[in-house]
Amino acid sequence: MTHTDAIYGLAGGAMIGLAAAAMLLGNGRIAGVSGIFGNALRNDGERMSRLAFVLGLLAGGGILAILWPARMPHVAVAPLEMILFAGILVGFGTQLGSGCTSGHGVCGVARLSPRSLIATGTFMATGAITVALMHAFGVSA
Repeated sequence: MTHTDAIYGLAGGAMIGLAAAAMLLGNGRIAGVSGIFGNALRNDGERMSRLAFVLGLLAGGGILAILWPARMPHVAVAPLEMILFAGILVGFGTQLGSGCTSGHGVCGVARLSPRSLIATGTFMATGAITVALMHAFGVSA
């Protein structure tokens, strides 16, 4: 990691934190991406704000790809089947854990929620175990 990469990581983390705080202060909702995405098509009073949030996430990546294409390589890191299976597992896990890393890890930990502290510890441990198993079996991502 270079000095520049550390600055970009710090800036990105600060922007995520500011966005989560703005959402909580602005509309009283936690910025849990899986919940927002999962309920984006639900026909209730928050449908438009959820769709705007999801479109904003996609637009942010699209704008970055246009303005700074070197930071957005177009290389698949895994076979499509593995990516789809991983997505299904993430969706199942977010339902099981009542939230995702953004909801628990960013918002819940900042509020010192015991449930979020446990969930985030579980996310981190599961990720570490998964990486160790992938290396042990010679699988690269």
